[in-house]
Amino acid sequence: QVYLVESGGGSVQSGGSLRLSCAASGDTYSRYSMAWFRQAPGKEREGVASLRPDGSTNYAEFLKGRFTISQDNAENTLYLYINSLKPEDTALYYCAARRYYRGRSYAALNPYNYDYWGQGTQVTVSS
Repeated sequence: QVYLVESGGGSVQSGGSLRLSCAASGDTYSRYSMAWFRQAPGKEREGVASLRPDGSTNYAEFLKGRFTISQDNAENTLYLYINSLKPEDTALYYCAARRYYRGRSYAALNPYNYDYWGQGTQVTVSS
């Protein structure tokens, strides 16, 4: 079992930047694939970015170039750097984890492939 807590959200003007953090605790000895998702009111949860233990990443096509995912293993913290924020980026952002098994593939941006979730952090972008 791993516990995830997001932070770093807030209100920002269009064109600004934010750094979201996801602190992990509990069973941090196991290997996990990590990801960020977001959900706006009235919309389905959508994948933003993912990071696997082998270092491979996946980004949503419409976000690639503005969002960057990274991890500090020493601090057990996952980050999401967001640049050039737009009003349509307004959403509740979630951190998620999946147990990693070497050699097995899966759809990295499909929320149903993840087992552990944080409570989310709100990002609001004004125009």
